[in-house]
Amino acid sequence: MKLEAAEGERLWTPSPEIISQCRMRKFMDWLREHRSVECDDYASLHRFSTERIADFWSSIWEYFGVLGTPATGPVVSGNLPQVTWFEGARLNYAEQALRRRDEHLAVLFRSENGERQELSYRALAEQVARARAGLMRAGVKANDRVAAVVANRPEALILFLATASLGAVWASCSPDFGVGGVLDRLQQIEPKLLLVSDRYHYGGRDYDRRADMAEVRRQLPGLSAAVRIGESEGDWLGWNEFLTDGDALAFERVAFEHPLWILFSSGTTGLPKAIVHGHGGMVLEHLKALGLHLDLGEGDRFFWFTTTGWMMWNFLISGLMVGSTVVLYDGSPAYPDMYTLWRLVERDRVTYFGTSAPYLLACRKASVVPNEQHDLSALRAIGTTGAPLPADGFGWVYHSTHSELLLGSVSGGTDVCTAFVLACPLLPVHAGEIQCAGLGAKVEAFDEVGEPLFDRVGELVLTRPMPCMPVAFWNDVDDARRLESYFSTFPGVWRHGDWVKATPHGGFVIYGRSDSTLNRGGVRMGTSEFYRVVEALPEVQDSLVVDTGSLTDHSGKLWLFLVLRGGLVLDAALVQRVRDTLRNTLSPRHVPDEIREVRVIPRTLNGKKLEVPVKRLLLGVAPEAAASASTLADPSALDAFIALAAELARQRLPTKV
Repeated sequence: MKLEAAEGERLWTPSPEIISQCRMRKFMDWLREHRSVECDDYASLHRFSTERIADFWSSIWEYFGVLGTPATGPVVSGNLPQVTWFEGARLNYAEQALRRRDEHLAVLFRSENGERQELSYRALAEQVARARAGLMRAGVKANDRVAAVVANRPEALILFLATASLGAVWASCSPDFGVGGVLDRLQQIEPKLLLVSDRYHYGGRDYDRRADMAEVRRQLPGLSAAVRIGESEGDWLGWNEFLTDGDALAFERVAFEHPLWILFSSGTTGLPKAIVHGHGGMVLEHLKALGLHLDLGEGDRFFWFTTTGWMMWNFLISGLMVGSTVVLYDGSPAYPDMYTLWRLVERDRVTYFGTSAPYLLACRKASVVPNEQHDLSALRAIGTTGAPLPADGFGWVYHSTHSELLLGSVSGGTDVCTAFVLACPLLPVHAGEIQCAGLGAKVEAFDEVGEPLFDRVGELVLTRPMPCMPVAFWNDVDDARRLESYFSTFPGVWRHGDWVKATPHGGFVIYGRSDSTLNRGGVRMGTSEFYRVVEALPEVQDSLVVDTGSLTDHSGKLWLFLVLRGGLVLDAALVQRVRDTLRNTLSPRHVPDEIREVRVIPRTLNGKKLEVPVKRLLLGVAPEAAASASTLADPSALDAFIALAAELARQRLPTKV
């Protein structure tokens, strides 16, 4: 297949065999037989899921055979923003994840430094039982919080499932978070037990975080136990010593909306939001998303490159609920080279490979061609999220992997721990587009006054409730912060904060965060358009675009910051080439007022560009209020922008007469 792809070009069509064998099709047949619901195609199935909400979500419960007590009252009652789900139901996420106890491979773990572990479903359940006993010995009970600052290892998964089995509440951070970033999160929730990776290996280097983790522990006075992955050391309990023989594994069945885990927003511009999700919402949503949209089952090896600080870790481990083998990797995706993850796909016969759009684009930029180096015959699907994947990224995937796989671009967020717009094995793949709105997700694009838009860019909103919406924010007095975050713009409608366009194909294109809007001459534009064009230039390694104007104030500047490839300099000729390329490829409105070279683009630990914090800096917000350095992959990345902000502030000072 050719390397380049035009926007909207069809790149993949499901075969009749894929359609007939996928679980989405079988679910439609089940609905016809058991619920007398006639759905002839995905569009009609989606209408059923968003118009008959109670029937749809109760059918997910029944079709997947959720363990627990079904609802004794209404499946759904109330309207956004106050909705109650599955009144009277009782269940437990961990019970669903560990329903099988056989020798089928549950977890396959690899690390960058060569460590490898395998756990069958039976062995995993045994380890969870021992961790559960360890938690009980530490005095952890239902509603207590268990926190982890850990690498993506089996110990994290084991302790999470043990925590959930008790009805306690889980929260995790990646071990590369700074002390301040960890405390900004964990001090909010006052955990009772802490698990840490105080030494880890990444990018060819060993990291010793013992002093940092000791400081974290010191500032969490409510801890009854502190555990480290490894042997006991000082007053830290080692992992094997923490595991305790006890009674057989049991599960505390809890109410549908009982807290399961707390996910944290990026916290780049303030204290991270502590977002609480319930057992029931996550069970049903992840069964739907993984079982139907990703078409995962017991024959799959499911891998997503993630850390424990990103919601995709929670999404990944839910593969256990559909009987898949979950593949965990601890290490850098670029060490020792950009083929690392592709080697993993070949070696471990991964069938579903999840990653981020920036990683795929980095592979393209580095001229990586996986199918020339590795056997990818087991791979049937690639998932991508974290940022919009442009049409050329789609073209690279099909050219450089193989033409038979489904490229499933998805978009959602930490707020719901899932995607609103998803892949679908019944539908074709068009370059640059996400295939469809997910089942149960009434996704629309709104203009400024709340009118729906079609084939035009608008605010991504949900006009009907979903059970994966947060049950609360932790310590959110009177529910004020949750309501402000999602429901303050359009009454009774969830505003997610992304720009989206519904396409004639029935798919969606995401254009970036709406709070980083670019406004040129009164026309709103998404940042992803800039990145697609600018980062295709061979001289450009990375970029950031920021508009210091607003929808009402057009006096601000459009700034473009570039990281150039090694040895290159931003001279007048390159500046002009960038301007001409943007003018000719996009429009004269897209031409930046200022182009500057920087050493590195500031990103969160999860790889997202800090567009809004940089904009706030340039508008005069104090650095400590604009962004939290502890949330950045490279805290020094903001230095150039802080210096520029100071320069701009001096220019704004009145001239003395």
